[in-house]
Amino acid sequence: MKNLPLICFALFCFLAGCAPKAHEQLIVGMELAYPPFEMTDEHGQPTGVSVDLAKALGKYLHRDVEIQNVAFDGLIPSLQTRKIDLIISSMTVTAERARSIAFSGPYLKTGLCLLVGKSSPIQSIADADQAGRVLAVKRGTTGHIFATDKIKSAKVLVLDKEDACVLEVIQGKADAFIYDQISTYENWRRNPDTTRPLLKPFQEESWAIGLRQEDATLLKQVNQFLEDYKARGGFEELGERYLKEQKEAFRKMSYPFYF
Repeated sequence: MKNLPLICFALFCFLAGCAPKAHEQLIVGMELAYPPFEMTDEHGQPTGVSVDLAKALGKYLHRDVEIQNVAFDGLIPSLQTRKIDLIISSMTVTAERARSIAFSGPYLKTGLCLLVGKSSPIQSIADADQAGRVLAVKRGTTGHIFATDKIKSAKVLVLDKEDACVLEVIQGKADAFIYDQISTYENWRRNPDTTRPLLKPFQEESWAIGLRQEDATLLKQVNQFLEDYKARGGFEELGERYLKEQKEAFRKMSYPFYF
C-alpha cells in the first residue's frame, strides 16, 4: 500500500498526543447577583457586562469560557483553591486583597456613596457616622471594609445580600447603605418614593480582574487583552448595551462615568 507510511505516521501522531486538542477551558468566577454587571437572564443563563467581558477574554485567548456563580465573599478562596481561574465580578482593588491575589490593570472607575431614606437629613458620610445611626453594608464588599476601618460612631449592620441592605433603609431600620455609585443609583430608581441617593463618592475605587499571584503569564495576557479591548471600543460598546440610561443620568449630574 502506497499510503501505508502516511497512515502509520497519522496513527503515531494520534497515539503520541499530536492530534488537535479541544480549547483549554477558562473558568471565570462571579456572583450573578449584581445587575447589570453580573446577573442571569429569563432562562437562568449568565448575562451582563462582566459576562460579555469574560467571553471576549476567552475569545482573545482562544479558550472556552465557563462561568461559575460564586458568592462574592467566596471568590478569592475559590481562586486560591483553583476552583476558578480568575475573577471578573466588579471587584475593587484593595491593599488587603492584593496581599492574597494579583490584579490586572484597572478597567473601570467608581466610588462608594450612600443610599439614604427619602426624608433623611443625611448629606454626607460624616453626617451618617453619628451616634445612634445605623449603616448597612454588604458582607465582603469595600463598603464593609470602609465601615470596619473608618466608621467610628454609627452602628454597622453587616448583611449578606444587597436587597436586604436596601430593605433596611426603606423600612427605616438603617439610616444609610454604603455601596457603589451605579448600584446606589439603580436602587434609588427602583425605590424613588422611599429612598434618596447621595451619588458623589466619598471614596474613589477601581475594578480589576483577579488572578492567582503565581499566574504571571495569564496576568500578562489579561492585561494585553484589556488594552486591546479598550482600543477597539469594547468598553464603550458594553456601556451602550447595558448602561446607556445610567451614563446619560450621570452626565446630567456631572459625575464621571466608569469605563
